[in-house]
Amino acid sequence: MKTKITHHLTEELILGYSAGTLPEAVNLIVATHISLCDHCRAAYEACDAVGGTLMDRVEGVDVPESCLAGTMAAIRGARPEPRPAPAPRSTLPAPLQGYLSGGIDGVRWRSVGMGVRQTVLPTSTEATARLLYIPAGTAVPDHGHRGLELTLVLQGAFEDEEGRFARGDIEIADADLDHMPVADVSEDCICLAVTDAPLRFKGWLPRLAQPFLGI
Repeated sequence: MKTKITHHLTEELILGYSAGTLPEAVNLIVATHISLCDHCRAAYEACDAVGGTLMDRVEGVDVPESCLAGTMAAIRGARPEPRPAPAPRSTLPAPLQGYLSGGIDGVRWRSVGMGVRQTVLPTSTEATARLLYIPAGTAVPDHGHRGLELTLVLQGAFEDEEGRFARGDIEIADADLDHMPVADVSEDCICLAVTDAPLRFKGWLPRLAQPFLGI
C-alpha cells in the first residue's frame, strides 16, 4: 500500500529545481522527494510547462553547435531526474541510485554516536547530502540550524516537534527550529539529509565530534 505523504516541498524549492538554480545536494533531495510524491511532481511539471512556454516566446539567437550538448550535459549532472521509484519498492528511489550504485546493502556507514550512522554522498560543495541510519527508538541529538536542513524519510519514520514524518515526507528546518528527531520504535529509520551550513548541537559531546563528522 502506498504511503500517504503529508509533508511537502515549498514552492520556492520546486521553482528553484525547475529553474536549475539549486545546489546539487538540494537538487538531489528535491528530485528524490518528487519521485515519491505525486503532489509535488505535479507542481514541478506545471513549473516546467510554464518555463517552457516562456522560453518559446524568447527571440532566438545563433549559438555554436556544441552549446546545446554542453548545456544538457551540465543539467543532467546537476539535476537528477525525478523518476517515480521503481517497483517493487526500493529503499533508494531512482534519483539516489546513481549516487549509491551498490544499493542500500552496499552503503559504507560511519558511526556518529548513539547508534546513529551516516554516509556522505559525493556532491558539489555548496551543500552536503548524507544518508542517515537511525535505529528504531533512537533519538538524534538535540540541535538547531545555522542554515537550511532538509530531511527526507526513505524507510521507517521519525517524530519531532513538527510532527511525524514517514516514507516520502520531507522536513524543512531553518534557524527558527530546534528539534530532537526520534525514530519510530517499529522500524529502523533511513533518511536523506541535506544541509547548507553546520548544525548547532546543544550537547557538548556532539559539538566535540562535529568537526570530524562534517555535520
